[in-house]
Amino acid sequence: MSAPTDKPLHQPHTPKISEREARQVAEAAREQDWRKPSFAKELFLGRFRLDLIHPHPMPTGEATRRGEEFLSKLRRFCEAEIDGARIEREAQIPDEVINGLRELGALGMKIDPKYGGLGLTQVYYNKALALVGSANPAIGALLSAHQSIGVPQPLKQFGTEEQKQKFLPRLARTDISAFLLTEPDVGSDPARLATTAVPDGDHYVLDGVKLWTTNGVVADLLVVMARVPKSEGHKGGITAFVVEADSEGITVENRNAFMGLRGLENGVTRFHQVRVPAENRIGPEGAGLKIALTTLNTGRLSLPAMCVGAGKWCLKIAREWSAVREQWGKPVARHEAVGAKISFIAATTFALEAVVDLASQMADEDRNDIRIEAALAKLYGSEMGCLMADELVQIRGGRGFETAESLAARGERAVPAEQLLRDLRINRIFEGSTEIMHLLIAREAVDAHLAVAGDIIDPDKPMSAKARAGANAAAFYARWLPKLVTGPGQLPRTYAEFHPAGHQDLSTHLRYVERSSRKLARSTFYAMSRWQGRMETKQGFLGRIVDIGAELFAMSAACVRADMLRASDDHGREAYQLADAFCRQARIRVEELFTRLWSNTDDLDRKVVGGVLSGTYTWLEEGVVDASGEGPWIADATPGPTAKENVHRPIR
Repeated sequence: MSAPTDKPLHQPHTPKISEREARQVAEAAREQDWRKPSFAKELFLGRFRLDLIHPHPMPTGEATRRGEEFLSKLRRFCEAEIDGARIEREAQIPDEVINGLRELGALGMKIDPKYGGLGLTQVYYNKALALVGSANPAIGALLSAHQSIGVPQPLKQFGTEEQKQKFLPRLARTDISAFLLTEPDVGSDPARLATTAVPDGDHYVLDGVKLWTTNGVVADLLVVMARVPKSEGHKGGITAFVVEADSEGITVENRNAFMGLRGLENGVTRFHQVRVPAENRIGPEGAGLKIALTTLNTGRLSLPAMCVGAGKWCLKIAREWSAVREQWGKPVARHEAVGAKISFIAATTFALEAVVDLASQMADEDRNDIRIEAALAKLYGSEMGCLMADELVQIRGGRGFETAESLAARGERAVPAEQLLRDLRINRIFEGSTEIMHLLIAREAVDAHLAVAGDIIDPDKPMSAKARAGANAAAFYARWLPKLVTGPGQLPRTYAEFHPAGHQDLSTHLRYVERSSRKLARSTFYAMSRWQGRMETKQGFLGRIVDIGAELFAMSAACVRADMLRASDDHGREAYQLADAFCRQARIRVEELFTRLWSNTDDLDRKVVGGVLSGTYTWLEEGVVDASGEGPWIADATPGPTAKENVHRPIR
C-alpha cells in the first residue's frame, strides 16, 4: 500500500533560515546582562550561595491579607460553581463560570489596582492557579494564558502608560487575552516566523496564520508576534502588537481538541490584511522575542504552580484510597512497593511547592534575577507532575485507568486520576518543551564561560580576537578552577543551623548540594575543554547537567522551606521529615545523572537515528497497519483570505 503524497514539509512562504542565523536570532533575544544576583546561576558555576535564599523571603502582611482574602472567595466559588465533570464531558467551560470568575476579579489577579486589578503578588497568584486548577485544569490554563503570557504581562513590563490606561482596565474586568507566537511550521525556532506586519502609514497590516492559540477561540484581545520587514524608517524584525480579536480580517478557523484539557479554548487564527494601529505596538520594532522571553521569566511559574496543586490532590487521593484498599490482609499503603510511591508523591509535592514559592517570592521582592530559577521550576514541575500523576494511576490500579464517569456509573467514587494524567501531559510541552528548556537553561548556565572564552570557539572571529579571548580565559580559569576543589561542603559542621535538636539533619543535604555544585561546574568545564565548539551539539550531556542543577535547586528550596516552617512553628517537624525524604530520593537521582554524564549511549543513539532516517530499519516497521489518516504533516499556512467559518465566540 503506497503512502499518500504529502505537501512539502516547509511551506514556500516560510523564511529559509540557516542554523547559524536561527541561533543568532535566539541569542539576540536573550537578556545579555546579569544586573542582579542569581542563586541558580551561581549554583551552576560551583558557588552555593545559600545566603541568597536563606532566610526564606517572606511576603508582607498586607500582601498576605489580600491574598488570603481572595483565596477564600475563590475556594467558595470553586466548590459551589465549578463542575469539573461537566467541563470534561462537554469539552467546554460554561460561560457562567467564566462570568463568575470575572465578577470575582480573577481576570485581574496580577493587574495593578490602579487599573482595576487585584494586584496580587506572584506567590498568591500561583496559589490561586493551583486552587482553581485543582477544580479543573482547563480553567487554570485559561487564567494563566490570559495573565502569565497574554496581553497584561507584556504591557505591565513594556507598555506605555497610554496603552496601560487603554487596555488594562478591560483585561482586569471583562476581556480575555491570548498570546500568539507559534505557527504551523514554526515552534521553538522563532527565526522562521512567517506572519508579517507591513507598515502602512500609521498602521501595520498583518498577514499570517497562528497555531495553538490558547484562549484564541474566546479572546477579546491578542498579543501577536509578527515580522516587520526592514525598510526606510523601519528597523524591522519580530515585533509585538496588541490586536483587537474582532478586527476585520481575523478568522478563528478551528477549535483544536486534545488528549487532555478538554475545556481549553485553543484554536487556529488567520490574519488577512488586518490593520493594527501603530500605537498598539508594544516596544520598538524588533523587540518582540525579547519581550516574549522576558514575559516568560515569571510567566513560566504558573505551570509548576498548577503542578503543585496536582501533587497535593494526588497525595490526598493516594492517602485515602491506600488506607481502605486491602490486599493480602493489610492496606496497600503498608506494602513497600506501594508505600514507596506514596512517599515519592508526598516528598516531591513538598519540594515542588518549596521551589515554586521560593521562586515566586524572589520574583515579588525583585532583588534577584530569577530567569534560571523560573525555568528550572517549569522544567522540574512539569516532569515531576507527570510522574506523580502516573504513580497515582498505578496506585489506583484498574480504577486509575477507568474514567471518573465510568466509576460513578457503577457506584464508586468518581476519581478522575486518568484525566489528571492526560491533563498534565501537555505541561512538558507548553511554554517551552522539556528539550527546549534543557537548552535554554544550559545556555544560561554556561554564560560565564562563553563570556570569557566564546570567541575562541566562534569560527567567524579573527585570530586577534581569539588570542584576546585566550588570555582572558586563562586569567578567569586560573582564579575560578582552584575554588572548585574544596569548599564548605567538606566541613562537618557547615550549615549546622539546619540540624536543630529533635529534628532530622538537613545540614548533610546542604553540604551535599555544595559539593555537587562544585562537581557540576567541574564537569561543565571538562566538557567545554573536550568538545569546545561542538558543545552545543551535546544535547544529552547538557540536559543531564540541567537536570542535576534542577535537583540541587529543589533540595536547597526544600531545606530552606522546612527551616522556615520550623521557625514559624508551622508543622516544622513534619516539614523536616519530608525535606529529608525528598533530599535522600533526589541524591540517588543526582548520582545516577552524574554517572550518565560520561557513561551513556549518546554516540550510539546518533548512529541509530542516522539509520532510521536513511531507511536502514524500515523492515522493523513491517507487520502493522498505519491507522493515521491522509494529509500533509504540516498544514498549508500560506497567507490569504480564509475559506472557513469563523468559530470565534467571545463570552459576554
